[in-house]
Amino acid sequence: MAAATPAHPQKFQPRRTFVRSENIRGITSIGAYIPRRRLQRAAIAAAHAWAFPALKSQAKGERAICAWDEDVVTMAVEAGRDCLRGLSRTSWQALNLASTSAPFADLNHAALVAAALRLNLNVAAMDFASSTRVGLSALIEACRAREGEQLVIAADKRGAKPGSVQEMQYGCGAAALACGSGEAVFARLLGAESLTVPFFDHFRASGQSADYHWEERWVRDEGLAKLVPQAVSALLERLALTPDRITWFGLSGGPARSDAAIAKALKIAPQSLLPDLQAGVGDTGTAHSLLQLLAALERAQPGDIIVIAAFAQGCEVAAFEMIKPLPASARRGLAGSLADRVEESAYLRLLANEGQLELDWGMRAEVDQKTALTQLYRASDQILGLVGGRCSSCGAVQFPRLPNCVNCAASDTQQPYALDEVPARIATHTADWLQYSPAPPLLMGLVQFDGGARLLMEIVDVGADGLEVGTPLSMRFRIKERDRQRGWNRYFWKASPMSAV
Repeated sequence: MAAATPAHPQKFQPRRTFVRSENIRGITSIGAYIPRRRLQRAAIAAAHAWAFPALKSQAKGERAICAWDEDVVTMAVEAGRDCLRGLSRTSWQALNLASTSAPFADLNHAALVAAALRLNLNVAAMDFASSTRVGLSALIEACRAREGEQLVIAADKRGAKPGSVQEMQYGCGAAALACGSGEAVFARLLGAESLTVPFFDHFRASGQSADYHWEERWVRDEGLAKLVPQAVSALLERLALTPDRITWFGLSGGPARSDAAIAKALKIAPQSLLPDLQAGVGDTGTAHSLLQLLAALERAQPGDIIVIAAFAQGCEVAAFEMIKPLPASARRGLAGSLADRVEESAYLRLLANEGQLELDWGMRAEVDQKTALTQLYRASDQILGLVGGRCSSCGAVQFPRLPNCVNCAASDTQQPYALDEVPARIATHTADWLQYSPAPPLLMGLVQFDGGARLLMEIVDVGADGLEVGTPLSMRFRIKERDRQRGWNRYFWKASPMSAV
């Protein structure tokens, strides 16, 4: 009887060519967003103890969960805003948005994000999807671009079946990196390697909300242990780097602690391992490899070599060199996002936010939330970009932007004036338990912006300190309403206490 033919008899051959450009391109800015609420895994395990007592073994730490009004688009906007603080919004060649859990099947999500970030209209907005490794792939392509400034954002809101292991392990988050050339570059791409094979550890069918996973031991032993070292070794060989030159190493896409096993197989020092973010955030899918890169960039010193690997249908690997210290800025970054947290112990909140628990909200919730797409287009800069008006005659700021100034009544004097980064405070506030809200009570307040604009807004992410008149606020891009009949999310801006920044 003839011996069985191996499924993949071809030998993996690393590419030998690598072009070094005199005009160094690389990373020029970073940003991150982790949802503020962190659900304790012990609360998840306790809720399922009657049926799945074995989940108790994974009931350590916490995972980030989205509020009802957060999704891939809102997280991407927040990470992008963090990355773009202090930078021009008018010189971007491309915006690449990577996600496996974006809310629409037929819609360019990057176009929504670009509008909320007020990027130039001729920006090329592209969605990257269908694999958790595409976040790293999008970044590699942006770094390899011959010219122009490119913004790469990866975001995922990962869903899982109640009682599943993935419900314990998954998390939500977004990472943003700006790529360009010149003096602003602080980390350059040394090279990248791809290994693509039909090794499917998990998948999600179209129309489904949860992934189907294969057996973990097979994924670890047959997939990670054999495929990742091939790709990493090939890249190191091509770049003439030895494992001891790697200062920071991160691996995403595998079970917890698989990074340590791969590092040992590659002879990478244990102290080079980056935090896997599993204990405090969870597995964030496409965003995970970029969040690990952010963790490295926030720690790295000039001369450090960073290697990031993303396992999915093979492996994507990229090596970066830190060429100068990370610039000091007001950006929150990964460290700030991790620190800004509110402990959550209500497991039912997760189910309600994910639409897995249909509550009886009463007749006040029975409202048709149809959005006029015509008006959304005509006022897109105001609705999506929070752009008000500033009177060229008296200097008063107002929102919305109207034909006449609310202060001096002058006509046609309104100049566009963005409010999303303008300092603001609470002038008045109230908590409404009668009006419908998926997260009662509905907190509303009159927001006073510096310069004179006042706007009645919903207030979110309020912690244990509560609200007081004069509390400093920051703006947050969120879902205002969900049109469940048509499957549309109506996006707008909400206010958040500065303690949540």
